[in-house]
Amino acid sequence: MHSYWFWIGRFPVRTYSTIFAAAFLLGLGVTLYFARVYGEKGDTDHWWNLAPLCLVFGIVGARFWQVFFFDWSFYKQNPGQIIAIWNGGLSIQGGLAGAIIAAIVYLWRHKKSVLHFSDISVPGVTLGMSIGRDADFMNASAYGKPTGHSWGVVFPPGTLAHDEYGAQPLWPAVIWEAQVDIILLAILFILFQRQKGWPRGFASAYYVITYSVIRFFLEILRGDSPRFALGWDAAQYTAVVTFVLGIVLLVWVFWKNGDKRMFYTRPNNGGTTESK
Repeated sequence: MHSYWFWIGRFPVRTYSTIFAAAFLLGLGVTLYFARVYGEKGDTDHWWNLAPLCLVFGIVGARFWQVFFFDWSFYKQNPGQIIAIWNGGLSIQGGLAGAIIAAIVYLWRHKKSVLHFSDISVPGVTLGMSIGRDADFMNASAYGKPTGHSWGVVFPPGTLAHDEYGAQPLWPAVIWEAQVDIILLAILFILFQRQKGWPRGFASAYYVITYSVIRFFLEILRGDSPRFALGWDAAQYTAVVTFVLGIVLLVWVFWKNGDKRMFYTRPNNGGTTESK
């Protein structure tokens, strides 16, 4: 776990920011692939326009969530740290909320289906989230609580985790989340290959539901967030809300769009499929 790759003079090349950038670019690459193969004509052009909007508003939402929902007790005592995103502290849930709001506004103005673009983005978002957890781990800005055993992750001196727990072994919660994200991504690839396709919005509902469940239970092992009623942290309360929204979306998708298939197997000529 190292916060810096190397220094160029006095300028530090930070692991958090570089891995975060890689997560965004690789996630965008996967999204562009799915837009070309499974999307509609012109989708890739819209994604090039959406990418910077989602990035900017995603960072704003991620920082807002982290500051005001996750760790306000710290930031109200250290207001100068609110804008210091290079030190870590970006909430995935808040980042998704910010990016979704920006995307909805853009797609509404261009009269495009929100669910269609959401479905296409899910594989790229899942990959980006997995890589982003590697950034958290390297920066030691997201970490578990003590395992109470002789095994676990021991963070080095100078990290936030070591400042709080010393040399105690901690649960590798963020690493497990990154690994589970890859499993969810593999399942998504299988779902997109289903011969008869799925109703528009199914992939989005699948992602929201499964990630919310996983995040809720892995948060039990986290040791970097304040706890509130029921012993839950802000991420768990958010996960409960998003899980309910995901179930509502899933029911609505099959009730409203059950006969409107979207995903088809990839054409033999590698061309773009059309959605009904």
